Amino acid sequence: MEISKNTNKIKNIKEIIESIKDYELDDKVIFLNAVKQIMHEVSPFKNEPVDNVVWVKADTVKANDYNPNKVAAPEMQLLEVSIDNDGYTQPIVTYPVDGYCEVVDGFHRSRVGKESPVINKRVHGYLPVVAIRSEQTDKNDRIASTIRHNRARGKHQVDAMSEIVLELKNRNWNNKRIAKQLGMDEDEILRLCQISGLTNLFTDADFNKAWVAGDSIHNFEPLTDELEDGQDYGRTVNTSDPDRIFHTYDKWECAKTSFYDSVKDGMTSQECQDAFASFLRNIPLFEKTLQKVTKEWKNSCEHYLTNKSMNRIAWLGQASVCYHLGIPSKFSPGWYQLSDEEQNAANEVALVALNNWLKNNNREPITMEEALSVGRQVEIY
Repeated sequence: MEISKNTNKIKNIKEIIESIKDYELDDKVIFLNAVKQIMHEVSPFKNEPVDNVVWVKADTVKANDYNPNKVAAPEMQLLEVSIDNDGYTQPIVTYPVDGYCEVVDGFHRSRVGKESPVINKRVHGYLPVVAIRSEQTDKNDRIASTIRHNRARGKHQVDAMSEIVLELKNRNWNNKRIAKQLGMDEDEILRLCQISGLTNLFTDADFNKAWVAGDSIHNFEPLTDELEDGQDYGRTVNTSDPDRIFHTYDKWECAKTSFYDSVKDGMTSQECQDAFASFLRNIPLFEKTLQKVTKEWKNSCEHYLTNKSMNRIAWLGQASVCYHLGIPSKFSPGWYQLSDEEQNAANEVALVALNNWLKNNNREPITMEEALSVGRQVEIY
């Protein structure tokens, strides 16, 4: 039907809209949002979230607890300048949770609207939002959606991406499912686990006394979002630790060596494991190398040794072997060649080095049990 045939209807709608020009701001916004919702319900594009952009009070927009995308100060300033000059050209993607709008994508756009006095005044303390499709009710789906948005822009932080992969693994997602939902290949999933040392989590129940990495989650119980009150489940805890120091992957000294390689040129897997074990038996050499690692690998040590939810003793051992022999951490199963006495001796030397590092960085010393901890059972979100 041509617009000319709807002249009277359009005129009536215009009169209704004009009738609210004297409304108070909040009432006017409520009315306009309601009109948009009515139009959205009959729109041929109602399956597209962008078809219904509404304005909500900024204090009702809350950050999620898993966003891997981080923006440095200069980029944040540029974003503010962009919004100041061009206006909001993209809404904030959200999902309704307990009366709030939880950010799926656009956290930094929301920050500008809240924290920039100029922008906040211009938008009257409101923010433009769209809601993701209603079928995306599961938290796993929202996490995946956040990552897809970030990856589509080519911006994501490697370490935080690893943490999200871990969370999905804790929810019993296999690598194939994670890869499909996040737009990665399975090799990248494995790489993200290894990069952050998270492969240490996917081992047998004895890992808290071992230095070995693997990629098995067979011991995990099936996990979903359907939890009873008081029920705990596995998730990352180190991202919210105020004492944790983060460095991006490109800053890690260990990443610039063979630490994450899958092979050692000129050596078989067995030879690498044998050399791994032989090095750890040589306590004076191990002790001397630990001193070099904790002194020279500043960023790597800050990133890993402030992570209370991983086996820091294991990381120091693997790092020392790599530093001295160039053997990747993948060959840490050589640890099992050591006798109990040899393992205890290596652990003690590593603990001394760890506590020396903590002391030199104004941190409290810890016990062996704390250093070996990989506990990740925390209260529900």
